[in-house]
This record gives sequence, structure tokens and C-alpha cells, in this order.
Amino acid sequence: MKKSKLINSFKYAIEGLFYSIKNERNLFIHFIIMILVISFGFIFKIKLYEWFICIILFILVISLELINTSLELTLDVICEEKRKKIKDAKDVAAASVLISAIGATIIGLLIFIPKILNLI
Repeated sequence: MKKSKLINSFKYAIEGLFYSIKNERNLFIHFIIMILVISFGFIFKIKLYEWFICIILFILVISLELINTSLELTLDVICEEKRKKIKDAKDVAAASVLISAIGATIIGLLIFIPKILNLI
């Protein structure tokens, strides 16, 4: 029994990921950017520690986007009519994704701009 519960938990998590990629434009965009960064990482032969940084940032931004999506879906079920506190909660969750994405972008630029400038 325990093994099937464990397998089901992975199955549900993967279903949630695919649901979010399919239905959440921003998460889809984050995945496209992640694929581009991985491609550029191979092209520019980034160092191992730079890969670690990129991977941690991928995990951070995508995890926050998934939490944001979960919160928005839950709040939409709890309260269908527009309420200021519900809007505020959604906005704060979205802000956490924005802050992490801005930080990831800045760090990504710090990693890749010197490599691009070395080609010029």
C-alpha cells in the first residue's frame, strides 16, 4: 500500500506540473527561459558553480510560480466575487515570483554578459 501512495504522490505532482505549464502562461514562459539559459550554458561552457547557481534559480522561480498558481486557484474557489483582501493576497504572491524572476535575471546577466563580451 505505501508504495502505491508514494507512486501516486509523484503522479499527482507531475500532473500538477503539466496542468500548470499548459494553463499558466507565465510558467510556460519561465520554462522557455530555462531552456534558453541551459542552451546558452552549454554554448558558453559555464563553470560548474555557475550551473549550480542557474539550477537553484530555476528551482526558486518555478517553485514560486507553482505556489502562486496554487494560491490563486484556491482563492478563486473560496471566494468567487471580487474582494480586496483576496486581490491583495494574489498580488503579494505574484510579487514574490516577480522579485525572484528579477533577481534571477540580474544574476543570469552577471554570469552571461562577461562571456558574451569576451566574444566581441
